[in-house]
Amino acid sequence: MPLRRADDRAVLNTLNTRLDAEILAFTLDHAETKVLIVDREFSKAMTAALANARVKPLLIDVNDPEYHGAGEPISDFDYEALLAEAEPGEAPQWAGDEWDAISLNYTSGTTGDPKGVVYHHRGAHLLATGNVVTGNMGKHPVYLWTLPMFHCNGWCFTWSVSVTAGTHVCLRQVRAKAMYDAIADHGVTHLCGAPIVMATLINAPEDEKRPLPRQVAFFTAAAPPPEAVLAGMKDDGLRGDASLRAHRTYGPPVVNDGTRTGRSSTLPGQAKRKARQGVRYAALEDFPRHRP
Repeated sequence: MPLRRADDRAVLNTLNTRLDAEILAFTLDHAETKVLIVDREFSKAMTAALANARVKPLLIDVNDPEYHGAGEPISDFDYEALLAEAEPGEAPQWAGDEWDAISLNYTSGTTGDPKGVVYHHRGAHLLATGNVVTGNMGKHPVYLWTLPMFHCNGWCFTWSVSVTAGTHVCLRQVRAKAMYDAIADHGVTHLCGAPIVMATLINAPEDEKRPLPRQVAFFTAAAPPPEAVLAGMKDDGLRGDASLRAHRTYGPPVVNDGTRTGRSSTLPGQAKRKARQGVRYAALEDFPRHRP
C-alpha cells in the first residue's frame, strides 16, 4: 500500500526509548502524533503506549537486521518500503519559513508531565553549524553515535554531520566492544557522550579494545570528566576536545575552549580547566559570557 501523501513535511519528535508506556502515551497525545516509526526492539512498549493513547497514528515498522532480539512488527508498513517509494530525482520540500518548526522534544517528566520544546529551522541550523566550527569537524567526518538522538536531537549533531557530508555510525547499544569495533572498522573521527561513556571505553577489558586508526575527538557534557578518565583517554588515543554545557533546548551553548582558556602541562591542571565552561558558541550573540 503506498504511503506517500500530498504533503510529506512533518515535525520530528524523537522519543526517549527508556521511558515507560504511560509517559510515552502522554507524549504521543500531547504532540498530536500523526505518524509513528517503531523499531522492532521497542514494539512491546509502544503497543502498550498506543493502547493508553487517544491518538491513532499511522504506524511504520523498522526491522533492523542488526537486531536479533525479541519483538514483533506492529503494522503493515515497512520503513525501507517507505524509502523505496521516493523518486531519485525528486526535489526536496523546504520549510516555508526559517522560523517554522523542525522538531519537538520532551523532557522525561521527572517533576510532572513531560514538557515539550519546539525547535525552529533557524535555531537548528545555527547550533548545527556552531558544532562544526567549535568541534573543528571539517569535511567528511565519521561520527559515532553514543549520544542518544532523543537528547536535544543529539545536540544537533544529527544535522552537523549531514551538512559536512559526514558518515553517521550508529550503535544499538553503547557497549565497549561495539564502540571499539566501530571506531576501528569505520575510521571514526568524532563522538559525543557523558563522562560515563569515556569511562566505559578506557575501563574496557583488554580483549575488547582495539588499536585506533587515528586520534578520535570526544566531546563530553553533563559533568566534567574526572582526572583519571582524562589520563586514560589520552593513553587510549582519545582526545577530550571540549567539555560542553548542554542545554535543555538545542544542545551546548557554551564550551570549554582550551585555546582560549589556556593550557596546562600537568594532568591536574588540565582536568581543572576542562571542568570549566563559559565560552559561548559563535552562533549565540546574546548568550551571557562568563570568564572561566
